[in-house]
Amino acid sequence: MFIARTHELEVLERLYARPKFDMVVLYGRRRVGKTALIDQFVADKEALYFTALQQSNKLNLRDFTSEVARFFSLPSDTPSFSSWTSALTYVANQAQQREKPFVFVFDEFPYAALEDESLPSALQIAIDHGFNATNTMIILSGSNESFMESNVLGGKSPLYGRRTAQIKLLPFTYMDAAQFLPDCTPNELVEYYATFGGTPYYLAQLDTTPDAYCQNVINLCFDSYGMLREEPMMLLREELRDPAIYYSVLQAIANGHSTPKAISEHAGVNPDAISSYLNMLDGLGLVRRNVPFGDNPSKSKKGMWNINDPFFSYWYHFVGPSTGAIESGKGAITAQRTAFGAAFDTYVGQQFETICLQWITNATGTDKLPLLPTQFGKWWGTNPRKKKQTDIDVVAGDPSTKTVLLGECKWRNNFNETEAVESLLEREGLIRGYTTTYFMFFSKNPVSQATRSKYAGRVRFLDADELYGMPAGNRNDQSDN
Repeated sequence: MFIARTHELEVLERLYARPKFDMVVLYGRRRVGKTALIDQFVADKEALYFTALQQSNKLNLRDFTSEVARFFSLPSDTPSFSSWTSALTYVANQAQQREKPFVFVFDEFPYAALEDESLPSALQIAIDHGFNATNTMIILSGSNESFMESNVLGGKSPLYGRRTAQIKLLPFTYMDAAQFLPDCTPNELVEYYATFGGTPYYLAQLDTTPDAYCQNVINLCFDSYGMLREEPMMLLREELRDPAIYYSVLQAIANGHSTPKAISEHAGVNPDAISSYLNMLDGLGLVRRNVPFGDNPSKSKKGMWNINDPFFSYWYHFVGPSTGAIESGKGAITAQRTAFGAAFDTYVGQQFETICLQWITNATGTDKLPLLPTQFGKWWGTNPRKKKQTDIDVVAGDPSTKTVLLGECKWRNNFNETEAVESLLEREGLIRGYTTTYFMFFSKNPVSQATRSKYAGRVRFLDADELYGMPAGNRNDQSDN
């Protein structure tokens, strides 16, 4: 089952339709769905499709020869190419002789290039003196993001300037992730996204029957043989040197340490080196440095590092600390005590803010928003009127018109609605430079009709049902005021 990736497919199809050479660099971390996207794109096209493995250069050349022989109808006993130069020159020459265009997929390019440093140069020569004069479309794909960005896209790479498009494939948004779980309620979908995030491979492992959330979590994360039990460390080992250090950095952030100084102290990392570790994790999409909305990221001294990927955040909060219990066969009991209680509800509340901000981003440019924001985030700082620290869960602003939207997110079954809404309204004016303010209130369940009527025209209310594009939930006049 292929889900979403509509825009990415449109880009690939548009490039393929052009009567010229194209080279697309497609990359993203493991499990994010690169191969599925490529397979979907080439399903109705002629494609020379090669996937490099973590093996010797000789063996990769042997396997490449087999794919070339199959595609160009050569004898099965065709001798292996002796080098990547001869291999790619042959393919380029064949491309020049063909009338019909084809797609040349080189999947997991870094595996082959790390075994033979001459490969990028060999491909560059084949492009400049062969492929450039054809209608061939080359797709270079790889999971090693740092390699793809430096050794393929970087200014010092022989391939620099040859790509005609690049696609960094990201995890699904909460809405796309929901397509894996068509029979779940919106509240269940929020919990699933907070736990497994938007990585397609993780979502594809789920039992999609209703009310299976707890068993899914136990089977995949809290069982000693669970498929995702050691997933973070496996990804770190594949992507990075010194995975143990990165593991410790992530653990420090999960424990609430958000500044480089605090992270380095609690992770046991040299303070002079912590920035490079954080930047590498940022490049992988695992962490992010956030600053208060409106601050200049390069100058703000209020920056806070957070785990950006929901599954990694969940794992470090609940699974990692339970390693001993899981290994001793007590994972299910531990999950019942730690991963399905009040601590989990608090954790989901934090991820709910991410979902609400995604909703605002997706709604930009539609009649669902009263402004056209170009900047998004959250805000924290001092409220001078109350002389205390406060925050705003979601913020979206349009500096050109000086309009801003402030949002409050409540993932609770019960709360004082009037108090919560008034608290949101009191935050007007905290972000300087904006003269017009709109308000949105996001909640797990619908607020009462009385509250909606009370703040009609001032605050827009959205519950989980509406965030997933479903009809509004039951709005009987029930209030905790």
